[in-house]
Formats: sequence, C-alpha cells, structure tokens
Amino acid sequence: MQIQPELGSIRKAQGFLAGHFGQTRLIAAPFLSKRAGKRVYLKLEAELPTGSFKVRGALWALATRLRRGRVEEVIASSTGNHGAAVAYAAKLLGVKARIFLPAGCNPVKRGRIAALGAEIVESGGADLAAAFELAAEHAKRQGVYFLNDATDEDLPAGPGTIGCEILEQLPGVGTIVVPMGDTALIRGIAAAVKQIAPRVKIIGVQAERAPAYYRSWKENKVVGTDSCDTIADGLATRTPDAANVRDVKSLVDDVALVSEEQMLRAIEMLLVEEHVLVEPAGAASTAALLAGGAEFGDNVVLIVSGANIARDVLRRAVGAA
Repeated sequence: MQIQPELGSIRKAQGFLAGHFGQTRLIAAPFLSKRAGKRVYLKLEAELPTGSFKVRGALWALATRLRRGRVEEVIASSTGNHGAAVAYAAKLLGVKARIFLPAGCNPVKRGRIAALGAEIVESGGADLAAAFELAAEHAKRQGVYFLNDATDEDLPAGPGTIGCEILEQLPGVGTIVVPMGDTALIRGIAAAVKQIAPRVKIIGVQAERAPAYYRSWKENKVVGTDSCDTIADGLATRTPDAANVRDVKSLVDDVALVSEEQMLRAIEMLLVEEHVLVEPAGAASTAALLAGGAEFGDNVVLIVSGANIARDVLRRAVGAA
C-alpha cells in the first residue's frame, strides 16, 4: 500500500509553512529521562500560533484548497484546537470562518477562536457528534469548505512536517509517541517518518475513556464507542473513519491507553519538573511513557501536542501531586 500523505506533499507543506512560522523546539527532558531510564525529548508543538499543532494542518489545507478555487467561507467542527487553527488560517488567508463547537467546550479554546474573529455556533450536544452534524448541514451551502480534520485529504501533510523536523533535530530518534484523537497527527507524522526512516517506532496514545481508535487498531476494523467522556478533549473521538483505521493499522507500531489520573499526573510533572505547560491530550504521550504500557526503547520523543488547558483541569492536575 502506498503511504499517504506522500513525502513530496509533506515537503511542499514544510516549505509553505516555513514562510509563516519556524520549527518548534525539540528539548531534552532531564527529569523524565532519569525517571524512565532512557533519553527522553519533548517536541513542543504548543509554541505554534494558537498553542497547538493543529495550525500546521489547517493552514496547509486551506491554502491548498484556495489554490483550486474561491472559498466563500471555511467551517469546522471542533472541540477547540482545530477550530482555533481554522480561524487562524482563515484570518491569515482572508476567508470568513465559522466554527461549530460542542456545548460547554474548553473556555480557553473557545476564547482563542472568538479572539481570531470566527463566528461560533454551539451545538446542543456535549461531544463533537452534534457539532459535526450541524457543520455537515451548513456545508451543503454553495461556496462553503468544510475543513474536517478527520477526513480532509490535504490536511495530514501539515502535521507530517513534525516528523521531518524531528528527524532533522534528532537523527538518532528511536521512538516517537503521539497522542491520537482524530488521527491526523499520527497519520501525518508516521507517514513522514516511515518514508524517511522506517526503523523509527511510532506509538499512539488514547484515553481509556475514549478508546475508539485503540480498539479499531487492535481489531483491524472500525470499532466505535457510545461515549468519549475524557478530560482530554483533543482525544475525544468515538466514531473512527474506516480509511483512517486502515492507515493507522499500517503505519503505527503500537497503541497505548492512559487513564484520566495518569494524564493529570503527567500534566503536573511536566509543569513542575520540565517547566512545560500542557493540556491533557498534550500530556498523553508522557503519561504513556510513565505507565510503561509499551516497549519504548531509547531516544524517545514525546509529542506535546498543545497547551490550551482549562483552568479547572490545571487546578485538578496541580492538586493531584
């Protein structure tokens, strides 16, 4: 099977994105290295505009779509970070944006979207399903581009650039640990890495309370869940896409699950010991390493996917020590 996205597309995305922001830092994590007994590094995606990796994919996908023709309005359904990334990309490229959010979403993420000038539509549902349905209905209007980060064909080349950066920054990397929500992040990183350095191991991480892609990876078929009630809103998916399941199965070497408590402890540890602020999804890779639920080898890179943490969750994490 041909790996998607192709390396050529990822390299094009890398060149384009370099015109808007630089590489994110890859830093040594001395406390985690000592704790885990191996060399551990953090890839700080929260340094990007909007505070998460999502801007890589949203900006590349929207720019690519605009090269094909005019867009009157770009829309997205999101738990927050993708919505902010689409709002950022739309503002930068001069397109109207409308973001569909679940009810009661992370207020920090909602605030970022509002500050970027996008129109916000809140659904009645507590998870992403209702927001997605509203967005899909709105997308039937002429001139509307629904930038769905779970299924957009162009988008994964954006996060794929993270894989290229890691290989440049740490040529001896042995394992990359990646949070798994809608899977665009891990599909992009894994596609880049497996085409350049197939020896590198890719480990995905999901929340125990949102394990749809974990179960799908294990059983090699689409396995949905009835709910995805987790503090890690960036990992809160319950309806896997069949094509994504196929790609994850072919590209990802292992998948681990982490508990809510493990993510909270990882947030506290990263903040206090490594001086890095993360949201629960961004702490999932660290939580998996500390839990030891997979074979990580040495020279481990943990993807810190975002830092847009709600204040109440941060208070819980700091109090969990």
